[in-house]
Amino acid sequence: MKVKKVLLRTLLVIVTFLAVTFAGANYTLYSICRGPSETARDLFVSTILETGALQFLASWYFSEEEILAITNRNAMSQTMEEVNTDLIVIGGDEDENGAEHAEALEEEFDFDENGIAIIELTGRAYMAKLMVVKDPSRLKVATIYPWSDMNHSKNGVTLEELVKKSDAIAGINGGEYYSEGNWGGRPKGLTVCEGQLQYNDPKKGDVMVGFNEDNILVIKDLSGMNAKQVEAMVEEERIRDAVSFKDEENGDSNHFTKLIINGNPRQISGNGSGANPRTAIGQRADGVVLLLVTDGRGASGHLGATAADLLNIMQEYGAVNAANLDGGSSSAMYYNGNYEMTSVTLYYSTSSWRLPTGFVVEKREEQ
Repeated sequence: MKVKKVLLRTLLVIVTFLAVTFAGANYTLYSICRGPSETARDLFVSTILETGALQFLASWYFSEEEILAITNRNAMSQTMEEVNTDLIVIGGDEDENGAEHAEALEEEFDFDENGIAIIELTGRAYMAKLMVVKDPSRLKVATIYPWSDMNHSKNGVTLEELVKKSDAIAGINGGEYYSEGNWGGRPKGLTVCEGQLQYNDPKKGDVMVGFNEDNILVIKDLSGMNAKQVEAMVEEERIRDAVSFKDEENGDSNHFTKLIINGNPRQISGNGSGANPRTAIGQRADGVVLLLVTDGRGASGHLGATAADLLNIMQEYGAVNAANLDGGSSSAMYYNGNYEMTSVTLYYSTSSWRLPTGFVVEKREEQ
């Protein structure tokens, strides 16, 4: 009887704790959603819609019409502009102007012995790391190809494993993939690795992000293309390494890819999106590559970065072209044996989610 009483009391304590916690959380969310601050309300809805498992919370407090009005106030306009590769000029250090630019570049970023600079950034609701890579030819896509079939028989690997498998020195996550259950064994859309088309299943909203053989970042819509047309495009445009991400209007504003095309930032209303962990890539007119990863979802007390935040950072550091690669729990950055940014998921707080693809930075030849 004593054991039974102890168990009942323990159960009562647990139930009471859960009830109080739920009531407190519900009150807090209700205060945000129905309080006087439209900014807080909009940020909550647009952020929660970008999560995989918690989207239902928005419908607890708002009607479909209210949700649509909020997402319309924090949206991104569509852009069909294509990348003009002539705007990127790589090299030229052999003449006087090139030498002066190289010297100015070293002063601007203070590259280390690996030709990489890591810059820590802070914003209103995020902390971020910007990895600056001087030589764009070192950017590659690493994969776990050949892929497993759809019965989830093969897992993806962590970002650290992708980097080490490629004998690279750095990397970030990148590319849409099947992430249910943190399986991570198969990409979506398109994957090109060293000129080989390893995955080719274009869907509505897919946007390719990658490098051609001239080491220029290409951001291109795949919508309306079938697999055969994508294959021809990869060959004609000499795409060497690329992945894809979604860019579509479906109420989930996390699905945006294009940020800056030919120096023209994408037009946004409000924040353009919710606040979440993000991974983005950009390239300057001199070819220098910008790799950006932010935290969020409560990590260090931060909500995360919005589309407006990504745009501002990429513009500040001179990106001519830039794209969002992914976000949420997948966002991670690895450099020289350590994680600079890790997954925000508690279980993977010192690592990354399992991934099928990522962008890696090859070691310098002299290393």
